[in-house]
Amino acid sequence: MKKSIVAFSTIAVLSSTFVSPALANSYTVKSGDTLSKIAHKHKTTVNELKLLNNLKTDMIKVNQKIITSKSKTTTTKTETKTASVSVEKTQNSTYTIVPGDTLTKIANKHDLTLAELKKLNNLTSDTIYAGKKLIVSSTKTTTTIDLPSSAKPANVTTPKPDATTNTYIVVKGDTLSKIAKKTNITVANLKSLNSLSSDLIRVGQKLSLVKSANPASTDTSDDKEVVSGNKLDTLISEAKKLIGTPYSWAGASPSGFDCSGFIYYTFKKAGYDVARLSSSTYYDMGKKVSSPKSGDLVFFATGSSKSVVSHMGIYLGSGQFIHASSSNGIEINNVANSYYKSKIVGYRSL
Repeated sequence: MKKSIVAFSTIAVLSSTFVSPALANSYTVKSGDTLSKIAHKHKTTVNELKLLNNLKTDMIKVNQKIITSKSKTTTTKTETKTASVSVEKTQNSTYTIVPGDTLTKIANKHDLTLAELKKLNNLTSDTIYAGKKLIVSSTKTTTTIDLPSSAKPANVTTPKPDATTNTYIVVKGDTLSKIAKKTNITVANLKSLNSLSSDLIRVGQKLSLVKSANPASTDTSDDKEVVSGNKLDTLISEAKKLIGTPYSWAGASPSGFDCSGFIYYTFKKAGYDVARLSSSTYYDMGKKVSSPKSGDLVFFATGSSKSVVSHMGIYLGSGQFIHASSSNGIEINNVANSYYKSKIVGYRSL
């Protein structure tokens, strides 16, 4: 299955000025004229007249045409650059269900969690049928194609942050989540920077995008390692900075996270050497913990099978944990919550 999204760039028009070939002004020689008189009359010199007319001597004749000057005209030439169009295609890989398959088996076979597989296929139950095709992976590619200037779409508006004031002007259709994704900061940061008590915004509203002056707290580079300080404190701090970031299946960056992607990102930011794995794989590779402490991982079985790990979070202590919720994004919950209490599988440490 392929999906395509097309985005057009702005067409730029440049103007330049050039000088056209010179046009000559001439004078017809009359009786009694000399080069000196003609030069004086036309405010030039004898040498200039001789150069303009290729004269080797001062001799001239009646009715002879003498070029006295060259006038210059300027013309404006307009050069139009071509537009470009970016085409985003989504390529999905599928699996055909065979007799004996279950969603759990298929998820494990393709290194997915049950929740991820269901979300990818918009499934609301665990019931499947032989012969049906399920999407098991999704890849996006972007291609840029140049177009003639005439292909420029009408009334295309691309909202951009103001480079001078570090602000963003809200346009129709915007939400805090969309703006956070465009500007590569979190919803929580947006709300904090603009003293917002709710997610309500209005068209034309200016939002500040200025981040903390502390470079360590604003760097979103995946491969930057923390070289000083306590790793555990850094892990918890990095995790809490992302509160409000939206949920995104297979996401592992501040523009959006799924549960295991959130673990991978925060542990790596804190200086741990971890790989990007599924929740069930993190559970299998972790060391069992009987008395969890802050920084340990807590695992849940949110699908139909209570033995299949499909969700995870970072334990904060006092019964609280932080995780990527599919409904609210990065948030803090309590393991004593009626929903999570019935789904908990156990704790592990990496």
